[in-house]
Amino acid sequence: MLNENEMFEKIKQSFERQGLMKTLNAKLITVEAGIVKISCEFSENLTQQHGFVHAGVATSIADSACGYAALTMLADHFDVLTIEFKVNFLKPAKAKKLIAVGKVLQSGKTLTVCDGFVYDETETKLIAKMTATIMSITIG
Repeated sequence: MLNENEMFEKIKQSFERQGLMKTLNAKLITVEAGIVKISCEFSENLTQQHGFVHAGVATSIADSACGYAALTMLADHFDVLTIEFKVNFLKPAKAKKLIAVGKVLQSGKTLTVCDGFVYDETETKLIAKMTATIMSITIG
C-alpha cells in the first residue's frame, strides 16, 4: 500500500489526465484511505434547461470520487474502471458548488463497492446518492 502522500500524488496525477474533469473545472479536494472528495463550481455552461446543474455533472464527479476512493484501497500496480453505478437524484442541483464524496463500502481483490454522495457547497444538502461497483485492473 502507498503512504498518504504517495496515494494523494498518484490520484492527483490521474485526476489531472481526465479531460472531462478539466471540462467541468472539477477540483480534487481530499484523498484519504477509502474516501475522496471532488468539487465542481457552478457555471451556466453546466446547467440544464431549468438552470439547475445538469445531472450528468453530478454523476460524473460522483463516479470519479467513487473510483478514486476505490483506488486508495489498492496496491500501487493497480488502477480502476467503473463497471456499473446507480444514481438517485434527491433534489435539484441549485448550488454555487457541488461536492462529491466517494466512500468505499467493501474492497475486494477484483471488485470494490462504493457509495457516492453529491452535496451543495455547505455539504448539508444531499442532492444525489450513487452506488458504484469498481473493478481493479493491473497496470504496467
